[in-house]
Order: sequence, then structure tokens, then C-alpha cells
Amino acid sequence: MRDLRRRSILAGALAVPLTAGLPTASATAHSAGAPDAKALRAALAGLPDADATAALVRVGGTGGGWRGSSGVHDLESGRPADPGARFRAGSTTKVVTAAAILRLVAEGRIDLNTPIQRYLPGLLGARFRPVTVRQLLNHTSGIPAGDGLGDTFEEVYAHRFDTLTPQRVAASAGAKQPEFCPGRQQHYLNINYTFLGLLIERVTGRSYASEAARLVLAPAGMRDTYFPGTDPRILGPHNRGYQAVKRADGTTEFVDVTEWNQADRFAAGDMISTIEDLERLLTCLFRGRIVERPQLKEVFSVPSGITGASYSAGGLQRYESGGKVYWVKSGARYGYSSAIAATRDLSRTLVYSVNSTDAKSEDANPVVVRIITAALK
Repeated sequence: MRDLRRRSILAGALAVPLTAGLPTASATAHSAGAPDAKALRAALAGLPDADATAALVRVGGTGGGWRGSSGVHDLESGRPADPGARFRAGSTTKVVTAAAILRLVAEGRIDLNTPIQRYLPGLLGARFRPVTVRQLLNHTSGIPAGDGLGDTFEEVYAHRFDTLTPQRVAASAGAKQPEFCPGRQQHYLNINYTFLGLLIERVTGRSYASEAARLVLAPAGMRDTYFPGTDPRILGPHNRGYQAVKRADGTTEFVDVTEWNQADRFAAGDMISTIEDLERLLTCLFRGRIVERPQLKEVFSVPSGITGASYSAGGLQRYESGGKVYWVKSGARYGYSSAIAATRDLSRTLVYSVNSTDAKSEDANPVVVRIITAALK
């Protein structure tokens, strides 16, 4: 479930073996419809390896639940991975941002059909037609990606402690040509949620982080989730993240990428969380405890009339597997891959964090594939 726009299931791989580790796991139910504990234990076996250094998994639903962890806290010490660790949640942040927007819609402070140009005048150039808030939520805005700090791992790693503000990212995108006429296509891009984060700040007069906490984190009970902003650290217990890099001599180096200033990810991907908190987000959101009707229907509404559209205005993606429809959001920052997934009735839920050694790869990570296959069958 990497942002399933490519229909791949997540992250990357390198076939260089590491010292094997043994998974630890516990099943909380063995009734009919319960998760397949044996398959899930097998999915986590052998970590750390070339593809991941650690993995944390929670599977739930009406048939019971399963919790498991595997791998190491760090490659140097080799001590077991912390099962309650915090991690960079990447683009799962978008679900929080979308829920915050929909809460503000319910409060009458934002209108989904109003162009963003009215809320944030001057950020989009004259070449852009009106882009509604709903089109930002479901990635049909046509706004191109903003500027970053590089295109390759080596380039962005060299700038990992630099601050690129979301205002600069949005301004650079608004100075470009539109990709397409708003509402005509769907193209998943972080820039849509960068604009939404700035919108939240404009209409509330408060920071995105404080409003996301008030509107979403607090009602969901997400006490171990926060937004680091320009702080490159992960505060509290966490497992180290690594990126595999090929040296000139053909060998592989595992570069520690745990500390990283993610300020430019902002409302699109700056969140740090835990698998327990992300499970709380899923269940509270789907049960209508964060976003109430009629806004809740937006969470599960994919735009019609657009070929291949799968993203909703709730920051989620519709994904069908084994005859069931799941609503999914994945995230990937260097060193960390994660995802949330659930059926609408919460009969099956999945949350995982995998310390992928090539988290931004286009290729499917074998550990992630094993987890998804075992959890959703």
C-alpha cells in the first residue's frame, strides 16, 4: 500500500543479508475470522535483513486482534526493536489534515466548494483557474509539485538539517504552470496538503500543529503523536531508521537517517506517531468520533467521472483485495514506511511501521508485501 496510485504495495528492497533476528508476537484471539497468527509471525521472521531493520504490526477487527514486532532497535547494538516505538508516519499525516479540514467545515469556518484563492490570495498565479478546497483534499487540483531540496537521496541527505518552509514550497508551486484543469484528473501530490495546512492556519490564526492536535489528535486519544516541525529528532522511544546506499565498489552501506528536518512535509507528511495511535485514528475516524455526518461521507467519497480516481476527500485511498474494499493510507520517509488500512465496518484493520532500508523506492518491499498478504487474507 505505498500510495497506491501505482498499485504497488510499498517501499523498496536490496538483496544484501544482515544478521537475522527473531520476531516476538502475541495473538489476542483465535476465534473464527481472527488474523492468521502463524502467517503474521512468518511475515516478520528474519529481521533485520536487507529490506528492513525492524517491523511493528497491529491487526484488528471483529474476529480478534494480533500484535507483533521484529528486528532491532539499531544495527550497532542489535538489541530488540521497541514494540511501542515512535516513527515518522509520512503521508498518513494527510488523514489527520483532511479530518481537521472537515472539522472546520462542520464549524462553518471552511467551505469545501470555495476556491483556495479566496482563502490564500496571491499564492496561485493568474494561470490557475479556481481550485476548490475539495479538489485539494482529493488531489484533483492540478497544482504541480513545489520545489524541494534535491531529487536524489544524496542531494536531500546533504540538506537534511536545512529548513524549507511550507510557504516557500507553496509559492514555488503557484509560480508554475498548472498540470491540468481543476477537477479533470486526479494526481496524488503532497502540494495539495501543503496548501490545506496553510488554509488551516489562515482561518484559525493558529499553527497547523496546534489545530491538528485540537481537532483530531485529542478526540482520538493520540497521546504519543506530534508534529516535530524543524526539530530533526524523534522524541521519546524510537527505532533507528536506515537507508541502503550502494558504494562505488559495489558494496552496500546502511546510512542512519533517523535525524532529519521534515518541516517542508508539513501537513502532508511531518507527523511522528505510533502504531497504537494510528489504530486509534482509524477506529475513531471510521466510527464518526472525529468527523461527524454529513462531513464523514467525504471521507469515503471518491470523485466520479475521473478515470482511475481512487483518492477520497478524507486523505484515504480506495483499495480492493480479496473481494473486500479497504480504505488505505501509506506513508514513507527515509528509514520509515507505514500504513493504515481498514474495511468501512472495521471488520479488519491493519497498521504497520516497517523500518525499510529503501523506503522511497518505487519497488515493493518484500517485508511489507508479506505483512499485507498475511493480514488481509
